[in-house]
Amino acid sequence: MDPWFGRSPRGPMVRDRIGRGLSVVRIGAGPPLVVAPGLAPDHGPLRGVGLGTGLISLWPFARDRTVWWVNRREGLDPGTTMAELAADYSGALRSAFDGPVDVMGISTGGAVALQLAADDPALVRRLVVVASGGRLGERGRAAQRRMAAHLAAHRPRAAAAELGAMVAATRRSRAGLRVAGWLTGGAFWAVDDPRDVLATIWAEDGFDLTDRLGEITAPTLVVGGGRDQFYDNGRVTAATARGIGGSTLVVYPDKGHLGVLNSPALPRDVLAFLAAGPYP
Repeated sequence: MDPWFGRSPRGPMVRDRIGRGLSVVRIGAGPPLVVAPGLAPDHGPLRGVGLGTGLISLWPFARDRTVWWVNRREGLDPGTTMAELAADYSGALRSAFDGPVDVMGISTGGAVALQLAADDPALVRRLVVVASGGRLGERGRAAQRRMAAHLAAHRPRAAAAELGAMVAATRRSRAGLRVAGWLTGGAFWAVDDPRDVLATIWAEDGFDLTDRLGEITAPTLVVGGGRDQFYDNGRVTAATARGIGGSTLVVYPDKGHLGVLNSPALPRDVLAFLAAGPYP
């Protein structure tokens, strides 16, 4: 494991691979917090713009935790399921840790984390699901299908514009973020081989854990936005929390998908929840 030249709030940043070659960025100090991220243009190590924005989002958690940002495996086959993605994480966690750890899934990563907690509960000490749910809402599923069509046709600007419009909370911000997506999509979403992100989109398209949410035994925090278009303006997120026995639901009423992820309340709420139980 080679330290990078960047610095986290507490110590160096380290890149690694675990399990079946899942890319890891590790920062901070303290008990581990494994983060399954949202959609990314590829499944390789964080770099460039993705590295910068990733570090900004992880830093608040790294003040109290060793954050393990774990991307999905490269070289996914078409038809990969969410259960298979979660199995990759199961193997990675077993290879890196001696016991259960806290897991936070963000957006698409939340679906992976929910599947992991249902399929391999012994690995998850506490579960945090952010801007996600036990299935996509209908508008979210339709938007991701359009995004997949653009990526398959190598239209990264159109894909990013589609995503930008969906992560916003209001009509005005949807217009602005659609334009911003179009302007920046050529830099961030242009990949020579989009097969991994396409496989992930279609895995989430077929994902519906509604009937198995009750199998999740880890103490769970579900955080969502009241205007998150991907999850029917928070209705799917709330239903997910209701399906998990004893879970805690936190709703940011005026936030869309992006607003939840950028809220200064998010790290406070997450870290308070994680600190509520003694760490072995």
